[in-house]
Amino acid sequence: MLKKSRAWLLSGLVLSVALSAHAENAIHVTYAGSMGVVMDKALGPAFAEREHLTYQGQGEGAYGMARLLASKKVVADVFVSITPGPIEVLQKAGLVGQAVPVASTRMVIAYNPKSAFAPALEASKNANSPAWWKVLQSPGLRFGRTDAATDPQGQNIIFTVQLAEKYYRQPGLARQILGDVQNPQQVFGEGGLLTRLQAGQIDAASGYESATISAKLPYIALPDEINLSNPTFTQDWYDTVSLQLPDKNGQMQTLKPQPLVFYAAVLKNAPNPQQAQAFVSYLQSPEGQQLFEANGYGQPKGGAL
Repeated sequence: MLKKSRAWLLSGLVLSVALSAHAENAIHVTYAGSMGVVMDKALGPAFAEREHLTYQGQGEGAYGMARLLASKKVVADVFVSITPGPIEVLQKAGLVGQAVPVASTRMVIAYNPKSAFAPALEASKNANSPAWWKVLQSPGLRFGRTDAATDPQGQNIIFTVQLAEKYYRQPGLARQILGDVQNPQQVFGEGGLLTRLQAGQIDAASGYESATISAKLPYIALPDEINLSNPTFTQDWYDTVSLQLPDKNGQMQTLKPQPLVFYAAVLKNAPNPQQAQAFVSYLQSPEGQQLFEANGYGQPKGGAL
């Protein structure tokens, strides 16, 4: 009986050591869902190979992921967000100290090259053809976007079209293109939006230029006045539009555009804080920046949060 007890004790000790070793040799990175390609096919594997560890990536709408982390329903080493808002959620929860800018992007309109509307969307890039905002109002065109309640991109396409309404002097344009803020015919999860577009389930969609290039999809570039990429337009132009959404307590809050910058932060409850810091430093390194650039991302903008 004593021998069996010792055997079980030894077996449990070996298993505990093995699990501990596995945990120490893995890094869990959570990120804004639009970053799936650059994280899971470029940055994550490259870092894992260099550091001889296992990379685990998990993407979701940035606000939704921030709330999962804040509630401890998900525990991770690193969080990479688009816009400061989701980082602020974690700072208020005491889970993030500083977050550093690692890349940037701009809003675009992506489309499926096999869509019946693709020729018109491609032609809209020329001044002599109907503009993109006219094509998006075509009967039968299926447009996709993400949920404004959980994902910054879902908010940003609303801001973009609101600004387009002002820029092109087209009253009512936002409602004509988007319908209600929570339009069930248009709203999809961030991680699957471009996948649906590639599969032909929708004809066009909101997108970040970075994710659209990573997905190898054609897109329409938008003027700086509406693509939310140029900080010089923030105070006098971008801030002229807003969106009202309920907060976690059901109280209405007014939201304004935030710069389309990606921020990375080490979580204070990270199982592997040293590897987490090493990963954030890697994102800022020349090698990490080259991988960002190769996947359509712009240079970091602004300072740390």
